[in-house]
Amino acid sequence: MKICFIGTGYVGLVSGVCFSDLGNSVICIDKDREKLTQLENGDIPIFEPGLSELVRKNLDAGRLSFSDDLIGSIKKSDIVFIAVGTPTAKDGVSADLSQVFTVAKLISKRIKSHKIIVTKSTVPIGTGDKIEKILNKNKKKGLFTIISNPEFLREGEAIKDFKYPDRVVIGTNDKRVIKIFNELYRPIINKGAAFVSCSRRAAELIKYASNAFLATKISFINEIANLCEKVHVNIDDVSVGIGLDKRIGSRFLRAGPAYGGSCFPKDTKALAKVGKNYNSPLSIVNSVINFNEKRKKDIENNIYKILHNKIKNKIICFLGVTFKANTDDLRDSSAINLISKFVKKGAKINYYEPTGSKEILDKHKNVKYFDDLYLAVKKVDLIIIHTEWDEFKNLNFSKIKNNDKKVIIYDLRNLYDNRSFINKNNISYYSIGRPFNA
Repeated sequence: MKICFIGTGYVGLVSGVCFSDLGNSVICIDKDREKLTQLENGDIPIFEPGLSELVRKNLDAGRLSFSDDLIGSIKKSDIVFIAVGTPTAKDGVSADLSQVFTVAKLISKRIKSHKIIVTKSTVPIGTGDKIEKILNKNKKKGLFTIISNPEFLREGEAIKDFKYPDRVVIGTNDKRVIKIFNELYRPIINKGAAFVSCSRRAAELIKYASNAFLATKISFINEIANLCEKVHVNIDDVSVGIGLDKRIGSRFLRAGPAYGGSCFPKDTKALAKVGKNYNSPLSIVNSVINFNEKRKKDIENNIYKILHNKIKNKIICFLGVTFKANTDDLRDSSAINLISKFVKKGAKINYYEPTGSKEILDKHKNVKYFDDLYLAVKKVDLIIIHTEWDEFKNLNFSKIKNNDKKVIIYDLRNLYDNRSFINKNNISYYSIGRPFNA
């Protein structure tokens, strides 16, 4: 099929490239010419394992192309995916849909033949209705069909998630379009993905509700972890014990820092705002949002305890600063919040990050990036394992020496077992949801 993706951000780029890999002809559209030149050369502006190879493969095969010609690309395509950003608005809670509506207005003025227009961006319930109204102002109803096809891609696992998803959700009541999308996703459905067709509004809500539920699981296990620290119970035992219940499942039951990234923070807030707008307050979602903010303070307070409330002139090393492993995404990362606060308190920060130095951190005068992990941790007062990168799971502790000072580690991902450090007199190890004796 002939497809175009408007927006080459995370969702648009990954989805467009993966559709081309399934044999479709795909044009990825962006107004940033410099970015398009990079992509045409096979250079990927985001860190996503396997994506660079997939781009090169499909560029060479002639199935994938990049363009800044929005109207020309739409004319060549049967299906138009809107995959532009929907960040949090200036009010701090709503989704900013300005890019979505700008694209809709451009489409409405130029289409001359029938197009299936798909919202791939994460949007609040009723957005498809608003896009339809925009198009109806300028075109006859028969020239377009608006549907919702939400994405469920995890950063760092996006290609796998696209090709082997749990489900494909199509929001439309148009049986002809349902059939078309059943064929479009046939290679994926044949591998076991469920094909869910529902109303457009239901599809929009499925995306938000899914992210809110996963955020709830993270906040729930983090709250239980706080209790575990006080009652001298190991959170790992609790997570295993409840995760084996098939009604609950073990995924997203790993205690750690506050959730971050491009989805959970903004989507939970936007969903709560939708509930408020429709006079149907979402008390559980609001509690999750509030607890996640509190979680940031919990971790910060624990660090103060470990350092006996002495932060000034302390050297603290962060191992990993992205919100999770296998991505270079810093959005709502706990590390950014913590580093900013500690620098203001007079601390000096070292950090090692597998995806390289970060401009947002390097602008601070007391923050230093190291491209060697063991140089980064040398002679520091505290090592914080922030991100669960594989290379942090097997540290060579004999290379981590602080001369006459004891090595202090705060493991926010529970990559190690407390018992591993029983006979290591030169290391003090702290973790999440386990007896905390700082």
